[in-house]
Amino acid sequence: MDHEQTLVLLKPDTIERGLMGEMIARLESKRLQISAMKMTTVDRDMAEDHYAEHRDKPFFGELIGFITSGRIVAMVVEGPNAIGVVRAMMGATNPFEAQSGTIRGDFGLDLTANLVHGSDSPESAKAEIARFFNDEEVLSLA
Repeated sequence: MDHEQTLVLLKPDTIERGLMGEMIARLESKRLQISAMKMTTVDRDMAEDHYAEHRDKPFFGELIGFITSGRIVAMVVEGPNAIGVVRAMMGATNPFEAQSGTIRGDFGLDLTANLVHGSDSPESAKAEIARFFNDEEVLSLA
């Protein structure tokens, strides 16, 4: 099993609904470790960069509007196969298709406001972590 780092974002709906502790507890109960964490906001430029792969899709504006609508918590989460583990924990993007027991299956109410983001590959994890954190902020636990 490869030790990996991944970016996890707790989106504005997670913060507004008071679910930060629940999300962090779920990560920690899976024996994943948080090596960096901060509460911040995402400006339009950062949001457009983060969601660049969706630029030509009809929901792009809605994604940008949502992620910039309030505070988020950005975390670097690491452990064995962290990327796949976090993505399995999140559940399907559409919360109405997500299985019970996943974050989106248990708490999701909306396709866009879907609580959490996790990197989908080692390459995107590296780029996304660099977008939200500088090297001094990430204390690798490997």
